[in-house]
Amino acid sequence: MNKITIGIYAGLFGGAVFGVMMAVAGMYPMIASLLGLESGVAGFALHFVISAVIGAIFGYALDGMVREGPGMGLGVGAAYGLVWWVLGPLLIMPAAMGMPLFAVEAQMGNLFGHVIFGMTMGMIYYLLRAQEPAQ
Repeated sequence: MNKITIGIYAGLFGGAVFGVMMAVAGMYPMIASLLGLESGVAGFALHFVISAVIGAIFGYALDGMVREGPGMGLGVGAAYGLVWWVLGPLLIMPAAMGMPLFAVEAQMGNLFGHVIFGMTMGMIYYLLRAQEPAQ
């Protein structure tokens, strides 16, 4: 597998972990609103599409760093999750929904989910990549 494909798998795995938290918090209808929909199922599907894209970017951009070891997988993943917390719930979503940008206090619970997503994705990426023969 190439680094983008592995990134997609790792992103989907991280998305599944974060997705459980999102489901418990009832966030899927809000995610669906990005598409002009209200369906939790649509939000669920969009969440996984976004997770796959974020994972593909992760694999493409950060492969060399993550391959250095499991600690790097966790650390780079956590930092990457933090970046997507800023880009997603603090910038992209509020801009798309006509809400105030960078409402940090309102999104603190989301911070934890994004960091867990990133750490999970980073570790899964490392583990999948470590199974491959050296190139």
